[in-house]
Amino acid sequence: MDRVLLDLGIVQIKWYSFLLLVGVFLGILLLIKESRKFKYPKDFIFNMAFWAIIIGFIGARIYYVAFNWNMYASNPISILEVWQGGLAIHGGLIFGVLTIYLYCKKFDANFVKILDMAVPSILIGQAIGRWGNFFNMEAHGGMVSRMVLEGLHIPNFIIEGMNINGVYYHPTFLYESLWCLLGFIIVFVMRRFKHLKIGMQTCFYLMWYSIGRFFIEAFRTDSLMLGGFKMAQIISVILIIISIVGFIIISRKSKYEDLYYESKGV
Repeated sequence: MDRVLLDLGIVQIKWYSFLLLVGVFLGILLLIKESRKFKYPKDFIFNMAFWAIIIGFIGARIYYVAFNWNMYASNPISILEVWQGGLAIHGGLIFGVLTIYLYCKKFDANFVKILDMAVPSILIGQAIGRWGNFFNMEAHGGMVSRMVLEGLHIPNFIIEGMNINGVYYHPTFLYESLWCLLGFIIVFVMRRFKHLKIGMQTCFYLMWYSIGRFFIEAFRTDSLMLGGFKMAQIISVILIIISIVGFIIISRKSKYEDLYYESKGV
């Protein structure tokens, strides 16, 4: 598997970096398009997204390095080599959401409403970004036979890409990518309901992604660990509980309270 998309001699553009940028670009476009419905200034949305993405990427790297410090302790400069992989989505979400919260607080904007608006962007970004793991030959599952992969009816180039040093592995990157893509579609179906309440899309994302990640993580062989437990599964359980509590709180509101399509921008 060739990790390099374009070799310009002094500069190489890796598939991993390229796909992350594509996911970010599409995510920002979707967020700006949705924000127009609520009269949010384009500069407000773009600046918020810019800082959330930058700090989110830093957080994703910090989170990954913290759980793999032994890999970086002898050569700390390698921490900066993010094009080699090594970003943890939960770290990115924590730092990114915190950035959005502080930004919304500064400009007196509806934090949860902004998160709702960003849900499709996050999902499509994750769906595309996971393909970077494919080209980096990481974030895969345990060993399987070629026959098992053929039984999944997936394209042959994916099967061949999962042949790493003569051994076939579960394409968990693909499972998560498709799960996020399906969630992306479901959110747009949700948006057709005029009584959609603020917070429902965010709660759906937390539950949907966490359920999928919990089970997909069981297949992975490169999980970040806390003791004898997979950290992603711990976080997933916590987020599922938070989403359930959120749905309960939202369901107790009146039918016409806090409607997504009736709230104003900044």
